[in-house]
Amino acid sequence: MHKNALLSLDAEKYGDVICYPIFDVDEFNNRIEELEKLHIESIEFVGRKRVRNIPVLGKGCVGIVVVAQREGKKVALKIRRRDADRSSMQHEAQMLARANKADIGPRFLEITDNFLLMEYIEGPLLPAWVELLEGDEVVKRLRRVLLRVMEQAWVLDQIGLDHGELSHAPKHIIVNRDDVPVILDFESASISRRISNVSSLSQFLFLGSSLAESVQRKLGFTNKDKLVAALRAYKRKGDRSSFDEVIGVLGFLQKYNRR
Repeated sequence: MHKNALLSLDAEKYGDVICYPIFDVDEFNNRIEELEKLHIESIEFVGRKRVRNIPVLGKGCVGIVVVAQREGKKVALKIRRRDADRSSMQHEAQMLARANKADIGPRFLEITDNFLLMEYIEGPLLPAWVELLEGDEVVKRLRRVLLRVMEQAWVLDQIGLDHGELSHAPKHIIVNRDDVPVILDFESASISRRISNVSSLSQFLFLGSSLAESVQRKLGFTNKDKLVAALRAYKRKGDRSSFDEVIGVLGFLQKYNRR
């Protein structure tokens, strides 16, 4: 783990992360000033991803995600890439704030042009969590987590917010220490296109991914044709009754509270 106080952050070593993918001294200094305005005290370079051989939590088309310390607490800091297809983090902040109103996603904290500050969610990504499941309550825990995240997708559909990346979401769902799934990364979210969160997430979880294969093995789920039919009906109707048909086909008969 590389932990660096903000004011002593080595530009030569860490500037490639702060200014990714093109380091510039003036841009680095400007971004440090932005971080000071956000009251960031230090940045922890940890995680399985690498940027110029520096560990980070995540790396995408729009930003790099690192752990930061703010007022003595860990937070997630998303750094806008200099080659991103947008000039600020405003859109993602707006989409995340909208999701937060429905109690979905990490809590939005603050924003500048180049940084998005969010609640830090600690835990494995959903595919890793599924693979690590063991013990007598594997099926019960798996059903509970999958139902919770499906319920979140249903709520997103109801508020008209399409996440945009749930059909292939290996990096977009974390399961915390209380077995609560949290949907991440609203940079591609939209309130103007047709919503498809339940359908997209079902494709990822149960039908067309390596995770779906693991889920099928652990749950013994074989009703693919029935699920596809239920999803088609849900796509037409979009109501609670048709959603309940989807989770009924999946065998999620017991209701749990979502996050």
